[in-house]
Amino acid sequence: MNTTVRIKASQIYKDWHVIDAAGQPLGRVATRVATLLRGKHKPTFEPHLDDGDFVIVVNASKIRVSGKKAQEMVYYRHSGYPGGLKARSFSEQLQRFPEKVIERAVWGMLPKGPLGKQMLKHLKVYGGPEHPHQAQVIASQRAQEARKAQLEALANEPYRPKGLRPLTAAEVVVPAAPSSAAAEVARRARARVLQQEAEAPAAEADAQAQAAAEATAGDAPAEAAEKPARRRRTRAEQTEE
Repeated sequence: MNTTVRIKASQIYKDWHVIDAAGQPLGRVATRVATLLRGKHKPTFEPHLDDGDFVIVVNASKIRVSGKKAQEMVYYRHSGYPGGLKARSFSEQLQRFPEKVIERAVWGMLPKGPLGKQMLKHLKVYGGPEHPHQAQVIASQRAQEARKAQLEALANEPYRPKGLRPLTAAEVVVPAAPSSAAAEVARRARARVLQQEAEAPAAEADAQAQAAAEATAGDAPAEAAEKPARRRRTRAEQTEE
């Protein structure tokens, strides 16, 4: 029976990824970042858990868009007062706040609510090529190597079901089951031997009866030839008297 393994919150691990956005399309970068933040690249992905990783995006000011989107895309904000609606084009927003351009695009691809807000906190965007998280990136690489070595060690170990004690005596080698054709041939051979054993007493009795009949038939002519000679001797003896 197959069982589904569900990861727990205590088993979640988070790595660090660095993405260089220089010269890349905004949509491609946002898609890759959202995938890493949600944890869809992991085999332990759970849609209701924050199973994603930390993502660092550098060179956000050098990101690009295709066509006329730089002039047509508009970012709106509102102060909350009447007449407080403000608008900026993509070029103006990228020049003043390049981090908000990527954050807004990524937020549109994350689940809304407390879970999505928690995932967005793991995104670190910087307009230039430098970031202050080099120590976390190195530690994450070492953790990845340790997990990989642990998985290789587990793969090389022989499988032993949990809860079973090791055998104290020598292991018994069970012969492999014969194929269907070989089993049919063996069955027919056994049936032939049993049939011969059952017919053997009857055949032996027939042979003994036939031998007795042949012996009786061989003695009859000799007795028939002796009877006239016996009669002649009897008559001769009576004449002499």
